[in-house]
Amino acid sequence: MEEEFNLSEDLGLSFHPLTRKLWRDFELLFGENGACDGCWCMYWKLRGKEFSQNKGDNARQMQKNIVDSKIVPGLLAYSAGYPVGWIAVEPRSAYPKLAHSRTLKPVDKQSVWSITCFFVEKKHRRLGITVGLLKAAVDYVQSQGGAIVEGYPVDAPENYPDLFVYTGTASAFQQAGFQEVARRSPTRPIFRYFISPTPPHQT
Repeated sequence: MEEEFNLSEDLGLSFHPLTRKLWRDFELLFGENGACDGCWCMYWKLRGKEFSQNKGDNARQMQKNIVDSKIVPGLLAYSAGYPVGWIAVEPRSAYPKLAHSRTLKPVDKQSVWSITCFFVEKKHRRLGITVGLLKAAVDYVQSQGGAIVEGYPVDAPENYPDLFVYTGTASAFQQAGFQEVARRSPTRPIFRYFISPTPPHQT
């Protein structure tokens, strides 16, 4: 499986936080469908009907408003100057839907950054870009003072349709150095990367 990540290195990838300056590249990568059925990576930020009622241009504008407010919702991956991949990573509190998920409810009370979504341009899939994005996300969280990065991949066969693994695969997280810390569903583990040692419990 290491060869998969080496392929991403051969692509000469670079990674950049999504800012107003790069918004058009985000739109270019996501295309007219907003990555998947008009989601524009707002799925974890809108609960229930609020998401289904705002898919499409409303979701795009919501995400743009977040970026315009100077909040970084994730990172873009570039190859040869073109955007080819995306990873959503923010403090867990930025994703209200996570707080109401039985399967993905908090493991403990520690402060974590959450990785909730990936999107890779079709021609660049299965080349290890997801692993590169994961490592870039860890570096970014560390630069922001974060200590724990958490993800919610799917533990499924390699031929599982891309549509159903938008939160990443367990194998990709393992390759990037994450470790499983909880599993409340057979196919939905919770993985963490510990940037710094877990602080001791206060007495």
